[in-house]
Order: sequence, then C-alpha cells, then structure tokens
Amino acid sequence: MQNRANFDPAEISKFDAAAPRWWDPNGEFRPLHDLNPARLDYIEAHAGLAGRQVLDVGCGGGLLAEGMARRGASVTGIDLAPEALTVARLHALESGVEVEYRQQAVESLADASPACFDLVTCLEMLEHVPDPAAIVAALARLVRPGGHVVCSTINRNARSFALAIVGAEYLLRILPMGTHHYGRLIRPSELTRWARQAGLELTDLAGLAYDPFSRRARVTNDVSVNYLAAYRRPLEATLA
Repeated sequence: MQNRANFDPAEISKFDAAAPRWWDPNGEFRPLHDLNPARLDYIEAHAGLAGRQVLDVGCGGGLLAEGMARRGASVTGIDLAPEALTVARLHALESGVEVEYRQQAVESLADASPACFDLVTCLEMLEHVPDPAAIVAALARLVRPGGHVVCSTINRNARSFALAIVGAEYLLRILPMGTHHYGRLIRPSELTRWARQAGLELTDLAGLAYDPFSRRARVTNDVSVNYLAAYRRPLEATLA
C-alpha cells in the first residue's frame, strides 16, 4: 500500500532543532519530563508493561520509550525526526536501556508489520500531523487482537486554548511559542470516533492535570485540556 506523506515538515524541523535539549528537565521539554511519571502509571494500569512488546509512535528523544523499557517492556520507538532519534539512541546507550529506534512512518510500519505489538502508544503527537485519523487507523492495525492502544493529546475548546496555548506558551513560557496550533487540537469525541472506525474499543478516558508551579501531574476526570485515552482491539475485530 502506498501512503501519502502524513507529516508537517515544519513540525519535524522544529523538534529536530530542539533535539539536543530533549533530556534537559528544565528546558523546553520540561512539561514532558513532569508528565512522564503520570503517563507511565496510566499506561501500566490500563495496558500493562512488563513482558509486553510495545511500539511508541512519535517517540522523539525517547523519554517515554525509555520509561516503558525500564518497567520491563520490549520497546520499539519510531519517529520521522532524525536528530531526535539520534539523541534517543545516544541517551539509551548512555543509560544502558535497551530500546530499538527507527526512522519510519507509522503507516508504512503498519503495512509491513501488522498486528505485531501488544501495546501501541502515541502520546502528544496526533495534534502535530495533517491527518490524525490516518495515524489512529495505523495504530489499530499495528496492535494484536486483544492488545491495547494508548493515546494522549489536547482537547479543542476555549479552556484548552487559554491554558495550553496562551498560558503555557505566551505567559508562563514553559513551552516554545508556536508549539501548538488551535485548529489541530482534537476533541475526545473526534479521537474516539476515529478509533471506533478503525476497529478499536474505548476502555478508559481520563484527564491529565499539570501544575507548572509544583511541576506535578496527575490523572483526573477532567478531560477539558490534556487527556489520555485507552483502547483495546477486540479479539475478533475487522480493522478498517
């Protein structure tokens, strides 16, 4: 199957330019460092990690991928940003954490290796691509029957605009300006519709609250800004 390019070159360039600072907990990726423990706990609770074959889509510099590997998963990370992948490989080597990193589009991997993973994660990536529904369909094809898909992204509403864009990027400056574009943010109903069309069943939907002053994150019931969604591929599913 021939896939059209489903990435924004400006987004790839932006993350590549910041790649050397990916593992700086006080740099522009500070929120990801602060969110990571809560994200890992959520994934482990809803999908399990120890002994799992896991694919991390949009792995960037490897923050989540390394965290899942440290919890006993066999992890493959894919991304299209070459400099970010270089940083991920070097950090894994320095840390002694085994993760396989590939520069590959998720759609092409789904064509080549369908139903090969127990768990597929795609966190903070869907809002950066032109066609997120196509990404979700590829995630569904990559997971084995009975396996899990976990996504996270940002809701699209007035509150998320005020907090995630105006507050985080322009007032508090904890993210670089232009990190997010309001029109690309994704409502939970949209994400779940794409997942359902791809043959996935929603098993959990939760908010991810972040306090930039205490630098703590926690899972909540409020999905109005950042949120996590867990899905399962039914044993008998026919995927789109």
